[in-house]
Amino acid sequence: MTLSARFEGATVASALATRATSDPEGVYLRFGDDRMTFGTVESQAEALAASLSHFGLQAGDRLALVLPPCPEFVVSVFASAKLGTVIVPLNPQSPASELQYALRHSEAACAVIIEEAFGIDHLALFEDLMPQLPELRHIVTVGQEDLWYGADVFQFEDLVSAGAGRDYVANTAESDHRCFALVYTSGTMGKPKGVELSDANLLAAAAGTADAIGLGEEDTVVGVSALFHVFGLGPGLLSTLLAGASVVLHQGTEPDEVLDSVERHGATVHYGIPTHFVAELNALAERPRDLASLRLLLIAGAPVGDELIARLAAELDVTVTTAYSVTETASTVSVSRLDDPQDKRRFTAGRPIAGTSVRILEADGSELPVESVGEIAVRGPGVMLGYHRQPKETSGALDSDGYFLTGDLGLLDEEGYLHLVGRKKDVIIKAGYNVYPREVEARIESHPAVQEVAVMGIPDPLLGEAICACIVPVEGAIVTGQEILDWCRETLADPKVPDTAHFLDELPRTDTGQVRRTDLSRQIRSKGQSA
Repeated sequence: MTLSARFEGATVASALATRATSDPEGVYLRFGDDRMTFGTVESQAEALAASLSHFGLQAGDRLALVLPPCPEFVVSVFASAKLGTVIVPLNPQSPASELQYALRHSEAACAVIIEEAFGIDHLALFEDLMPQLPELRHIVTVGQEDLWYGADVFQFEDLVSAGAGRDYVANTAESDHRCFALVYTSGTMGKPKGVELSDANLLAAAAGTADAIGLGEEDTVVGVSALFHVFGLGPGLLSTLLAGASVVLHQGTEPDEVLDSVERHGATVHYGIPTHFVAELNALAERPRDLASLRLLLIAGAPVGDELIARLAAELDVTVTTAYSVTETASTVSVSRLDDPQDKRRFTAGRPIAGTSVRILEADGSELPVESVGEIAVRGPGVMLGYHRQPKETSGALDSDGYFLTGDLGLLDEEGYLHLVGRKKDVIIKAGYNVYPREVEARIESHPAVQEVAVMGIPDPLLGEAICACIVPVEGAIVTGQEILDWCRETLADPKVPDTAHFLDELPRTDTGQVRRTDLSRQIRSKGQSA
């Protein structure tokens, strides 16, 4: 039986209870030298839920999680699931203004925070924020400091200890009818939105992902470093739970740390975004490791070039798959399978997961035939409940058939595989000719002197938009803009060849690896054009 079928109708809380009953001693979390079993996570989540209930938190209240990947984050997720509160996972590296916006917008009643991390004193930060957040009544801290706390500030370990064996009113809402998580989008093209996801949304995407990549009890997953992101929450935490697998939690994305974890834990599955894998290949060249335990790499979070997939497969001798993930669909829409032909794994984002259907739409909303480029629309059990407090945005994001309009461009081939082309808003219209940045980026990425690239349109009085290639060269490489343009002319039609090339030390990115094109455009336009 597939995991999708086995856990249909389950809640996040019942999924943990089922696993903790069937495999209480199975190792779920690996964090440094610590190990936590499914049974331990279950018992600590029960205790925390009781303590949170005792000081007034109840079903429907928002519980913000401002934590790096750590066991306390995971226990808090399941405590919230049991109590019926709504988790609001937030990036602990966010500036105060962004945290304040999300906490106020979500009306968080309680926040579980790391005392200090990434050079940020979160205790001091929240001391300043709380007077501006009238809904935020309680703070729970995670850390080693032996500090004096006020009446509304509690230590995490004290709450777990105090709640052991205590009763509380458990959540009874059905899995598809209540908001379980309020996940904020990264806001690369605009203001972040709060995406409301149910238990059923997240479990469907998590189970579908696990089934597609053959995740099982013998697997150990590495590369989960952003639990505030929907992919870390779904395929990261919940896929491993449903499959009975183990997950290694990383507080950073340093390539040496992740590679050492693969070797140390005998990891079999590695999640990551393209930039992380590039950095790891470079780190391996400097200091080799024994990575023989790896059987699968899963790349998600950002467009990936086929050259990188081929390089990873060759140098690490593993199967490489890719996933197309969207916050509003609770993470995975499609993923390539282990038994897919090599060219499909290399050049496509695979096929939709169980229960999910994809359409390609024309600008007027009509469905396009196969092999046609248009907007990717998705319908299935992972599609969000809506945008928090934004009914107009929600209505505009869904078509009359209930398909979510992703804003991404792609095509479906005759065998049902999804090919990603780029963002709808990123299409460059050069002298009336539509140019899709991803196609140009793929060509430039194949140049041996190029580490990474982002292609975008910049205003031009003659062409309407000119094509600008922003390139991060390989360390030590010597290459000119003209060489890049000549390289493109070998395979691309003339209208697709960049008009200018800029070399940068790095591309501005979100915390989940997506290029901040608005920031990049502003940066390039302030410098002026160069070839």
